[in-house]
Order: sequence, then structure tokens, then C-alpha cells
Amino acid sequence: MSKGNNFIERSIMGALSFLKEAVFADEYAMRKGFLQSIDPRIKTVSFFLLLIQILFTQDILVLCCLYAACLLLAYCSRIGLGFFLKRTWIFIPLFSLFIAIPAVFSFFTPGEVLFSFDAAGWRLAVTRQGVDGAVLFVTRVVTSVSFAVLLSLTTKNFELLKVLRVLGIPQIFVMTLGMCYRYIFLFMGTIENTYMAVKSRVGTSVHYKKGQHIVAWNIASLWQRSYRFNEEVYNAMLSRGYSGEPVILNDFKTRARDWAWLCFAAGVFVLLWYLRRKAGV
Repeated sequence: MSKGNNFIERSIMGALSFLKEAVFADEYAMRKGFLQSIDPRIKTVSFFLLLIQILFTQDILVLCCLYAACLLLAYCSRIGLGFFLKRTWIFIPLFSLFIAIPAVFSFFTPGEVLFSFDAAGWRLAVTRQGVDGAVLFVTRVVTSVSFAVLLSLTTKNFELLKVLRVLGIPQIFVMTLGMCYRYIFLFMGTIENTYMAVKSRVGTSVHYKKGQHIVAWNIASLWQRSYRFNEEVYNAMLSRGYSGEPVILNDFKTRARDWAWLCFAAGVFVLLWYLRRKAGV
């Protein structure tokens, strides 16, 4: 097997493994941690308040403190920091970093020049205002994504869907999320099985023209099977009594700890709102 084929196989299997771990991480929601013990309704509302403050905060130091608090909550919820950082720094934060890089240059953000250099015949200057804006943007994205991921990791999928309905989210939206959650696992399994079937039948080295035909045929076949799976998943859900509403085994029950956590989150929200208003931001 060539190195190129090894790379393709590792990439496909690695991507599928990452998606499975990222999407189906209910084992973390079943651990006996701090956030797992909080009522899902209270937890969702408190995180929503914190996310609002993150979106409107203009102070990088405050965002760093909130991010540190998020890491502390993840640790107290028995979530490995390595696992958590891997899930929160890939895709969206890195993509936002690439978006923010052009903002540091003077032709996008004029201001006080920190340093300049020549590149491909162009004179590029990095400004202090641009660096501050880029750091603020990336920090805000990382912090908000971290809190969102932490909420999803410490709350079971069905409980989170139920909370969305309790908060008044339209049924069609919640039902679509629930069906997508069930369907993604079948879809990833289909991709993995298709790749293994092609590998077992054509081997590891094939002419590129034949490879193009194989890929095109499998794309068309995968589309048809995906459409059929969509109908089968929905019919299976209906046959088991699904009516569009998420159902959980135990009803939500609030305790003193839940209200204490909500009061703490609300206090942080009010304090940050007061500081932002006092600063005139």
C-alpha cells in the first residue's frame, strides 16, 4: 500500500472517529460531575446568560477570566482538559483565527503601527488597533464555543432537546435536530462501510480513471442510500411512538444547588453588565 493511500485511509477513518466522539459523547453527560448534577433547564438558562455577556464584552481580560472559569467547570465536571481543548479549538476557533489575521494589517484597520515588513513587493504594516481587535474576536469565539461545547458534553441529548421545547423553541426545529442526531450515526457508518467495501474489492492501487468512476458511482449510491435511510429512520421513530416531542425517562427536578448556581450565573451577568455600562461600552 502506498503512502498516499495510507494517508487517505487515515484521514477518512480519523475524521469518522473524531465525528463519532464529538457527536456521541453521552458518556460524559452520565458522569458524576458538577454540571451533570445541575438541572438541565437551569444549566441552559445560566449558560445562555453567560453567552450573552461574552458576545457583548469588549474587555479581553474579562473574556480570559470567563474562559478560565469554563476550564474550571470542565475540570469539576470530570471532563479531561485534553479532550475538551481538542474539541473546542478545532474548526470554528481556528477558522476564526484565519479570518482575524487580515484585520491586523493597516489597510484593514488603520492605527498605530507596531511593525512593518515587505511581502511580495507590498509594504505591510501591523497596527495595535488591528491586533487588539483580532485578539478580542478570537478570544470571544473561543470562549463562546467552549461554553457551548461544555453544555452539550454535560447534558444528555434528549434532555437538551426537551429543554429547548420547555424554553419555547418551535417543535419543527427540535424535531429536525433530533432526527439529524439519529441519522448522523447511520450516515457515518455507511461511509465507513462503503470505503471498506471498495478497498476489499479493488485493492489499494487502481488507475486514476477507474478510481474516478468508482468514486462517482459511490457518491450517487450514497445519495440514494441516504435518502432511503432518512425515510427508514423517521418510520422507525414513528413505529416506536415518536410524536415530534422529545421524551425523557425522568422528569426535571430542581434542588437548592440548582437555584444557587442560577443565582451565581445571574450575579455574574448583572456584574458584567454593570461594569460594561459604567465603562460606557
